[in-house]
Amino acid sequence: MAAHRKSAHRKPKQRPFTGPAARTAATLALAGAATATSATGAGAAPAEPVPTAAQVRAKVDRLYHDAEVATEKYNGAKEKEAAATKAVDTLADEAARRTDRLNTARHTLGSMATAQYRTGALDPAVQLALSSDPDSYLERAAHLDRAGDRQASLLSNIRRQLSGIARVKARADQETEALAARRAELDKHRTAIQSKLADARKLLATLTAAERAAYERSADAAHGGGPATSADRAAAGAHADRAAPRSSVAAPNSRAARAVAFAHGAIGKPYVWGATGPNAFDCSGLTQAAWQAAGVSLPRTTYTQINAGQRVSRSELAPGDLVFFYSGISHVGLYIGGGQMIHAPRPGAPVRIAPISQMPFAGATRVA
Repeated sequence: MAAHRKSAHRKPKQRPFTGPAARTAATLALAGAATATSATGAGAAPAEPVPTAAQVRAKVDRLYHDAEVATEKYNGAKEKEAAATKAVDTLADEAARRTDRLNTARHTLGSMATAQYRTGALDPAVQLALSSDPDSYLERAAHLDRAGDRQASLLSNIRRQLSGIARVKARADQETEALAARRAELDKHRTAIQSKLADARKLLATLTAAERAAYERSADAAHGGGPATSADRAAAGAHADRAAPRSSVAAPNSRAARAVAFAHGAIGKPYVWGATGPNAFDCSGLTQAAWQAAGVSLPRTTYTQINAGQRVSRSELAPGDLVFFYSGISHVGLYIGGGQMIHAPRPGAPVRIAPISQMPFAGATRVA
């Protein structure tokens, strides 16, 4: 009896899973392990590190520089687009004038053909035989021969004009294709500028107020910021040239002096990419406008302005010279003497006086 009770409380022996049951158990075990791993985060990709304030400032500076490079390319493309537009318009005017002349010639030829039809021209020999006044007939015949010569000349002229119009239209088609390419290039550079400036704004927005203020101070120091050219006074509408110290170095001639005077008058005005004044400027727009005020026409871009005069060394600089920076010749200022220039630095920084030593010097040109 005791043995029976003991066997009644004995646990049944567990048999190992085999077949489909074993596969199901293994699947559940693997799923549980994967869930546990996911829950602990052991298999998750590491989060991207948040950039430091110094890294943000470096990226913003690079974006502003890249935007300025794109701005000069935009300015060059815009200049070419304007030239292509003018060429297309000129060819359209020429085609219209040629068409008017062609229509006049056609009208004259049509009038002559109508007159001949109305005379019902007979064979000349028959007309001579039937004429009661042969001398009069021969005189009229001579007039008819001259009229025939004139008609042949008109036909030749019409053929020449048709050929000329065809050539003009072919050139117009080529210029129209070039214009479309220029406009596509313009859009590409405009998009690049807007994208880089938007990225810079987003990065600046990640900084605290104190970090952003520190960045602005460092950027101002790098580009010649100071009391005489503060953005605050520019925003208030005051012209910094009233307080900015004028250089004691005399300009080499009256035109250079006028260019320097114009640049002083622009101090405090905002930087706007693609702008040539009078209320805003980009870097090459400012130098172009300054020399235009002196009666000298400069090309639009930094990389063409550097070839607009005589190259001078850094030790030979005089007020009015154009000073260029970076290896790609992407920035320009107007030298005013004493190691200083007036330039339009970047978005958010108005036209100001700055030392030329603050950026990598690339060369200088004397315009006049």
